[in-house]
Amino acid sequence: MAEQERRKQREKLARRVSGYIDAGEKKSLTVLLNKQRSSDIAEITEVLDHKQRRAIFDVLDKDLAAECLEKVTEATRRELFEIFSNVELVALFSHLDLDDVADLLSELPEDQRWGVLTKIAPADSVLIKKLISYPEDSAGGIMDPVVLSVYEDATVAEAIEKIRAAEFDEDFYSVYVVNKTGTFIGDVRIRLLLTRPVETRISKLADINTIYVLAEDDQERVRNIFSKNDLIVVPVLNDNHKLIGRITADRIIEVAEEEAAEDMYAMAGTEPEELEKFSALHAARIRLTWLLPCLIGTGITALVLMFFSGQFGMRNLSLVYTAAFAFVPMIAAISGNAGLQTSTIVISGLATGHLAALKLRQVFTREIRIALLVAMTCGVLGGLACGMLLDSQSAPEAEFFMRITFAFGVAMFSAIMVATTLGLFLPFLFRRIGIDPAISSGPLVTTANDSLSVLIYMTLILALAAW
Repeated sequence: MAEQERRKQREKLARRVSGYIDAGEKKSLTVLLNKQRSSDIAEITEVLDHKQRRAIFDVLDKDLAAECLEKVTEATRRELFEIFSNVELVALFSHLDLDDVADLLSELPEDQRWGVLTKIAPADSVLIKKLISYPEDSAGGIMDPVVLSVYEDATVAEAIEKIRAAEFDEDFYSVYVVNKTGTFIGDVRIRLLLTRPVETRISKLADINTIYVLAEDDQERVRNIFSKNDLIVVPVLNDNHKLIGRITADRIIEVAEEEAAEDMYAMAGTEPEELEKFSALHAARIRLTWLLPCLIGTGITALVLMFFSGQFGMRNLSLVYTAAFAFVPMIAAISGNAGLQTSTIVISGLATGHLAALKLRQVFTREIRIALLVAMTCGVLGGLACGMLLDSQSAPEAEFFMRITFAFGVAMFSAIMVATTLGLFLPFLFRRIGIDPAISSGPLVTTANDSLSVLIYMTLILALAAW
């Protein structure tokens, strides 16, 4: 109910904004928009055309405009980049954190990116270039390079004075401690600085067991570290153990959303890149990249069925083949879904780190027990259903139909076990060779499962019919 009310309010706001723009009431538009949350303005911006977007950003306060630019979708932001000049982009970027600026710059065409960088303050430009040099999905790529640190031999009074003199307005929860060479030692909580005598040395207060991450660590690992240790912020170190930045919990929330979205796209057989542009042709090309191989896979299934059609024809068992063929979709669907369930559970565990610490043997033992119960249940129930359906056919080939029923039950059991095994092992395999494990739930693997289950089923039918 509350969500519906908020949606109605946003729709009302969008109508008022469009009305003011169309009527040329710039002053009213300015007053209205600068009272709104950046998230609401960003959502409205998504559904407007170029001219209306230009009008909105012309009247917004620069801080608010910068936040809106960051919060719109990547596809909309690409269109906004075409509206703004390099000078305007630099002005907006000056109101954002450097890590956010680095993210936005990475979305610009390369020639425009370096054109914007040359207009940014040299000190900030150096830090931004360092951020861009790290892989986009690494700790270095998502960190904030602005940190507050003090030397280990400083006093509490000197640390507090440094906090007061700091020019950045970021929230911080602790002060990092380094030695004279910049090597990370630990951190000191703000609470300790406020409650200890001012002459106390920082080295006596520093927590040397502070959890940290390395710049090259994958962002998924960083997310799991935050989750398992209930962190608010974590320092980022380079290979030489030098302090180079920090990552805060709000950034990790964004990372979690990105990772979840990427997994969903992979499982659906497409890519996040699809939403970066509005072009239907672009989206269709990405989807066809996955679907055309699936078309080939289904062709393989058809070839399997055609091959067995010839085998049954040689034995004059065409009626048996026709009856068996009717249950092919059931075999393929049930086994495929069983494999999908297993792979989804394993992928989720790997993504959150809950299964990553377990040995494959332990995961295998658990999942195989579950698969055996599922396979036996579906095999028995499927066989009974097959028997009842075939029994309703008044035909003299009752013996063959009994064999089909038995073959169906055994094939259902076998196909589910094979699909479950693939669903279990493929995520681990893909993870080991550096491929997103979520792809193991995609159309390609599902299509392969279908072909394999049909092959098992028809082989058993042929063997039992000829027996």
